[in-house]
Amino acid sequence: MAAEQNEIRYLNAPSIDVKKKKYCRFKKSGIKYIDYRDPEFLKKFLNEQGRILPRRITGTSLKYQRRVAQAVKRARHLALLPFVTDMMK
Repeated sequence: MAAEQNEIRYLNAPSIDVKKKKYCRFKKSGIKYIDYRDPEFLKKFLNEQGRILPRRITGTSLKYQRRVAQAVKRARHLALLPFVTDMMK
């Protein structure tokens, strides 16, 4: 009876976090050019405040991360994307 009281019970089975391997979506899809005139695509690389997400979160390779950053900056300059915002998504 004492062993039953010390036993830990879960309502659901404890989930084991399986991390997905990060990959560069540009290399996988074969995208060569990142269009700065497509704000809906570029929003995938921005957070709610409008900041550019880092590589360690998106999994983008260095080469394409630089191109994404340049495209976002160009879109901001042309007022296609905001520089700063509250709850963009």
